[in-house]
Amino acid sequence: MKKLLILVAAVVAVAAMMPRVMAQSRSNKTQAARNLTIFNSLFKELQSNYVDSIDADKLMKTAIDAMLNDIDPYTEYYPAENQEELTSISSGKYGGIGAYILKRGDNVIINQPVWGTPARNAGLRHGDVILSVNGVKVTPSTPVDEVSKMLRGQPGTQVAIDVRRPYVTEDSLLSFDITRRNIAVSPVPYYGVDSTGTGYVRITTFNEKTAGEVKNALTEMKRDPRLQGLIIDLRNNGGGLIESAVQIAGYFVPKGTEIVRTRGFKGQNEKVYKTTQSPIDTDLPVVVLTDEYTASASEILAGSLQDLDRAVVVGARSFGKGLVQTSRPLPYDAMLKITVGRYYIPSGRLIQAIDYSHRNPDGSVARIPDSLTKVWHTAAGREVRDGGGITPDVAVSDSSMNRLLYNVISDMWAYDYANRFAARQTTPPDPLTWQVTDSVFDDFKSFIDPARFKYDRMSESGIDYLRQAARVEGLDNDSVNAALDRLVVLMQHDLNHDLDFNRDKLIDILDGEIGERFFSDADLVRRALRFDAEADTARAILLDRPRYKSILTPAQKVSK
Repeated sequence: MKKLLILVAAVVAVAAMMPRVMAQSRSNKTQAARNLTIFNSLFKELQSNYVDSIDADKLMKTAIDAMLNDIDPYTEYYPAENQEELTSISSGKYGGIGAYILKRGDNVIINQPVWGTPARNAGLRHGDVILSVNGVKVTPSTPVDEVSKMLRGQPGTQVAIDVRRPYVTEDSLLSFDITRRNIAVSPVPYYGVDSTGTGYVRITTFNEKTAGEVKNALTEMKRDPRLQGLIIDLRNNGGGLIESAVQIAGYFVPKGTEIVRTRGFKGQNEKVYKTTQSPIDTDLPVVVLTDEYTASASEILAGSLQDLDRAVVVGARSFGKGLVQTSRPLPYDAMLKITVGRYYIPSGRLIQAIDYSHRNPDGSVARIPDSLTKVWHTAAGREVRDGGGITPDVAVSDSSMNRLLYNVISDMWAYDYANRFAARQTTPPDPLTWQVTDSVFDDFKSFIDPARFKYDRMSESGIDYLRQAARVEGLDNDSVNAALDRLVVLMQHDLNHDLDFNRDKLIDILDGEIGERFFSDADLVRRALRFDAEADTARAILLDRPRYKSILTPAQKVSK
């Protein structure tokens, strides 16, 4: 009888709530209909009465993008002409010439011709300024995405490109007739086993080919009797397909293991992803490398292996993207990439670092403070936290970046110097032996124009802060100002000195930039590993089996 009364009470409660729920639903639909009517009328008024002609498609695209950007940066609208971009993300291939392009000032330049593609094979180089494509001039007002559309096309078709090449004294105006082809983006540019028995595989993205290429890499490396441990490098990997990350995780854990689950609005439409195939190796020690650009599917792989105590994570805290997107068809062959849920890795934690549903009054968003994150536990009982990406088990941070190095990169000084270096090089350097010599570094220093090189120096900012504090606190007198003036003189920067002070880091930057002009992707990874602090730490952990096991053991068990 008591159970019956409880059931009746529950039914009555739900019945009482239904009118409010239905009323709220009707209210939301009414508001949406009213706003759509207003927007439709506003758009018609603009078309009919605005003083100048308007581009209806462009205006509508701007309105849609602004609306979606107010939700989150991952929900995006793709009109019919841009669908190829969405398809290429998941498939890892597209029809074109194989070159990244960039808007720089008034010009659109070849930022990087990809190794082994028609662009590279035809002779296009980093920094080439695109003047025209198939006879259509590229002007300062030409958007970079328009140039991208002109360069892409059906495999087998030709495209004519006119460029201006910098740092070449003769024949700087060049023309190329290039045959487009399917450009396959390789997600695994390099793998191999070194002399210490440490295996290494670099994964740059998660597309339809990634799991297969990683499987081939693991299978081949396991044939090497020296193999003692594996480094999976997910640095600078922005993610991709969840299914690909789940499949790769399945190479290291038993069949049927849960890797991730996704939940939609208010926890609805939950979907659980488990491994479906027998693993390749469940005992091989594994270290995963992450950095602040490790995101989305790559965080699922790193986080699931961490939660399952199957790998040690080394590096820097990852980006923190715990949102799931899927594509939906729209009228007129358009597509919507929409955020449909959040994902939760095996410990139960959500690693999303930004809550886009709660914005500041100015519309900005911020990362969730560490103080508001929650503790979860791995399969073995180790503490892990949610709400801020994947925190590495062993942190290896590069704190040496400063304003000078930042400006060398962002203002493209190293990029431009590498272009000049390549233009003057008569024979390609050897990828195994070439290095940035003293003469190359000195030449780079002379390449920089002190009059155009501007950067904020911390010491100058500090002195400015002291002057402001002195004024606020009533200490702004002649003696204080004179002392600060003397401090300015004592701490005066000299660009040549600053470049020498940052010599080692600048050599690393130049090594990478110049190497891109001559070496394959695999050679570039091999060269970068020579001076890689994170990879060195990972290797040391793998070669020290007691340390590896202790990291994966809960703290209370270690202390006993």
